[in-house]
Amino acid sequence: MSTVVSDFTGTGLPPVGGGRHRRTVLDIVVPVYNEERDLESSVRRLHAHLQGSFPYPFRITVADNASTDDTPRIAARLAAELPDVANVRLEQKGRGRALKTVWSSSDAAVLAYCDVDLSTDLNAVLPLVAPLISGHSDLAIGTRLGRGSRVVRGAKREFISRCYNLILRGALAAGFSDAQCGFKAIRGDVAQRLLPLVEDTGWFFDTELLVLAERAGLRIHEVPVDWVDDPNSTVDIVATATADLKGVVRVGRALATGALPIREMRTQLGREPLEAGVPGVPTGMTSQLVRFAAIGVASTLANLLLYLLFRTFMGSLAANVVALLLTTIANTAANRRLTFGVRGRDGAARHQFQGLIVFGIGLGLTTGALALLGVVVANPGTVLELAVIVVANLVATVVRFVLFRSWVFRGRARPATPTTADTTTELAA
Repeated sequence: MSTVVSDFTGTGLPPVGGGRHRRTVLDIVVPVYNEERDLESSVRRLHAHLQGSFPYPFRITVADNASTDDTPRIAARLAAELPDVANVRLEQKGRGRALKTVWSSSDAAVLAYCDVDLSTDLNAVLPLVAPLISGHSDLAIGTRLGRGSRVVRGAKREFISRCYNLILRGALAAGFSDAQCGFKAIRGDVAQRLLPLVEDTGWFFDTELLVLAERAGLRIHEVPVDWVDDPNSTVDIVATATADLKGVVRVGRALATGALPIREMRTQLGREPLEAGVPGVPTGMTSQLVRFAAIGVASTLANLLLYLLFRTFMGSLAANVVALLLTTIANTAANRRLTFGVRGRDGAARHQFQGLIVFGIGLGLTTGALALLGVVVANPGTVLELAVIVVANLVATVVRFVLFRSWVFRGRARPATPTTADTTTELAA
């Protein structure tokens, strides 16, 4: 990291295109699929902004992933007309695939991307990449959920975005605030280490990259941004959300089984913990309550989504049982590791068994509430059923915390020690 600045400012580096005689500092990729309406105006606007306000050599790369409209022709013309604009054509769809392809072959010191609609204010470009240029940080993300961010978007997208980030915090212990903002950057040398490990080729690519980076001990810088939603966005929210949840499950499983070489990455990147072991889990009730509440919110949201899914082909009681069972198993594993600091496989089966007993109590509360609703209200609608489920789950959550703390995990939390077994079984429970 100490050589990063000299790479940017020194001489003797290989010349690049566009008449520049220094190494390209920033390669900002614009992934597109059938964007003939917005592509030209957005690229010209981005190019004008970088020419006027970015003090380092840059390149804009349009990454066309299998467009079927006039996008390829427009991209080729822009690359021919504008200096420091390149065009890459892929024959397969996938935003993640496009980013991985361009970033893997780029010679730039800092790699970034932005959505073609330029929803993020371009004045955030320099604040985004400056910590990477200086060598202070390894990745940088724009955040719409941080203090100082200004966001204009519909309530539906706002709700989905916040729910998704809560799920990431609960399921994968993610520390970054906004995984989905289409405005991110990474140092080129770090990208070469992480990209081969990223499997997703679609919208989950960002999240997977950030989770890997965080687990590898890399520093992620967050920049509050001004962001205005594009009302004409063609993103399929339901399909994207479904794919993202599948990605969360896949990455969580890989972390739990040790399929990802996190320890090796930390060593290679020089990011071993400063002290023996990773930061321990606080044992005070306040800290445990905060962690338990975050996991509880994520579990409740997951339970509601699963309930709605199962309710389409089974009765309300059966849908509630299956949804609650699945989320309880995940909830017990997350609280075991994140709230009460229990690691390794020792006692995991017993904890899950005890967790299922706690589940039975929660099941009695929620099932009883639904049964009572059926007696009081004839043919209750789905909205009323969901409201009853939410209230019953809140009560069950309080009971669950008391039982977890006083019975299941009583006296079992211990300081973290960095063993291979711990690393590969963090979520296995």
